[in-house]
Amino acid sequence: MVTVDFRPIAKRVDVPSGTGLLDAARLAGVVVDTPCGGNGTCGKCVVRILEGEVDCESFGSLPEGMVAEGYVLACRSKVVRGPLAVLVPEAEGRLGGKLVEEDERYLVRHELLPKQWEFDPLAIKWLFHVPLARLEGDRSDLGRLRQAVQREWGPSPVHVPLGVLRHVAETLREAGGQVTLTIVRTGEALHVVRIEPGDHTTRHFGIAVDVGTTTVAVQLVNLTLGEVLSTRSDYNDQVECGLDVISRINYAQRPDRREELRRRVLATINRLIERVAKPHGVEPHEITNAVVSGNTTMTHLLLGLVPEYIRLAPYTPTVLEVPYVTAAELGVQINPDSWVCFSPCVGSYVGGDITAGLLCTDLVTDREEACLFIDIGTNGEIVVGNRDFLMTCACSAGPAFEGGGIACGMRAALGAIERVQVDPATGAPIVTAIGGVAPRGICGTGMMDLIANLFLAGWLDPAGRLERSRPSPSIRVDGKRAVYVLVPEERSGTGQALVVSEQDIENVLRAKAAIYSASSLMLEHVGLAPTDLATIYVAGGFGRFLDIETAIVLGLLPDVPRERFRFVGNASLTGSYMVCVSQEYRRRQLEVARRLTYLELSTEPNYMDQYTGALFLPHTDLARFPSVGARSLK
Repeated sequence: MVTVDFRPIAKRVDVPSGTGLLDAARLAGVVVDTPCGGNGTCGKCVVRILEGEVDCESFGSLPEGMVAEGYVLACRSKVVRGPLAVLVPEAEGRLGGKLVEEDERYLVRHELLPKQWEFDPLAIKWLFHVPLARLEGDRSDLGRLRQAVQREWGPSPVHVPLGVLRHVAETLREAGGQVTLTIVRTGEALHVVRIEPGDHTTRHFGIAVDVGTTTVAVQLVNLTLGEVLSTRSDYNDQVECGLDVISRINYAQRPDRREELRRRVLATINRLIERVAKPHGVEPHEITNAVVSGNTTMTHLLLGLVPEYIRLAPYTPTVLEVPYVTAAELGVQINPDSWVCFSPCVGSYVGGDITAGLLCTDLVTDREEACLFIDIGTNGEIVVGNRDFLMTCACSAGPAFEGGGIACGMRAALGAIERVQVDPATGAPIVTAIGGVAPRGICGTGMMDLIANLFLAGWLDPAGRLERSRPSPSIRVDGKRAVYVLVPEERSGTGQALVVSEQDIENVLRAKAAIYSASSLMLEHVGLAPTDLATIYVAGGFGRFLDIETAIVLGLLPDVPRERFRFVGNASLTGSYMVCVSQEYRRRQLEVARRLTYLELSTEPNYMDQYTGALFLPHTDLARFPSVGARSLK
């Protein structure tokens, strides 16, 4: 056994020789960011060996000078001989900031719901009178309970799990036979998931859950009224193990790490359940209805399924339509016998978050005009269609829209720069931070605003290079590299200057290029131009605050009349709420999922051509963006 001492945080762990250094850090409770999922490609898990010996395989990711000073990649190092002292530098690029307590982006937008729909949740509560035990007749409590249900609801089989059965005898006698049952109805049977003494029909709760790659959102729903009581969101705890789905899949190749990822996302969900329920006096066992939506990889990791084959040809997930599972089986801390409904996935990279989100659009109606649905986030998912056809694809945009991959990037939280104006004469910025406090970083919308205004003001060329030929107090040039100073250290909330590099700008351009090229290729496949679209739906928590003009200047969204755009916010969470309160929506969701034709971009030869053309501001073909061309020439 080797003692590993992590400094300066003073955490120790004893591990066998040969243990991976990253695994040792996890065992010690030390956070070492691995944006690439421990694949040895991002170079972010750099630590310094002060004492002892490790076996390091760095793949040339570190400069020779750093290697000579004892720096190694934790994900490529194994413990050899101790005692081992490891210096863990403060992680750079980690998403920062606390989320706003009641984040309006995640509130259900009731204006998106159809005007007429049937309130019909999967689990309902009903008051029954069960005759007391007598010497004659059915002498078992379970038998009389079943008979009471069948008298009112017909002869369907009544299933009572062991967890509920253990409470039947005392509950029946405590209330003199007046009991409230929570029942899940399927086509062929009735499933009792809870029994309570007396009338508790007015206390009926469910949750809607959106499991995103970067963030998780949970809503508490009063199922008696269909009312959202509370919404909370937080970072997905898996972020420390990789910033996108591919890095998570890489990290999950070992069974123990796959289990770690499952536990991490469960911890996030359960933490949020407590945060939405506790202020309203709702106990976890009172929550008996749950709907979960997430992309295909997040769904697999939450279920503890092997995700490896999602990224390998022929790109086959373990499951697309997840059977109902109980909360106890899943590990979600609500009533253990409750059924959990997962939104159906469509393909390897188009998941239940999209089939849930489509419920908020006309794409699930009998509309003749073609519409486009774009979900902007760490992954970009696109759907085009009408009543006759539906086609979908997905692309990896990366975490730039969430503030990841940016040196001073952070989530849209208190202190995040969300708007940037640029003085055309000097190139100096005027920044606006959320909450009006000293800036601590810049979020995705702030980065997009900065890039668009630098471009329109002539301080950034179409390739994303800062202007070097004329002086600006905000542009620093060091050889071939240039950086843009957003906030000097004396005005920063961190005590350090907030600086954006050309690499940061390139990361945003790559993200927008992935989204636009995927949309363009989809339209090309169905023989449509952007101007043929009646409505373009923009979804995602990021999309809620997206400025349409900024997005078009960057070349993220097509240059069409602005009235055709419609923001639907976190449509995945809204759609999950809709399924939570109505089985009609569940039927529509399954129907849409089965209608969607999945386009695999990795096998499309034209995709890279589309992507390369979209790497510039706004595009190499300026004719696609006439309004931007007119503005940039002024």
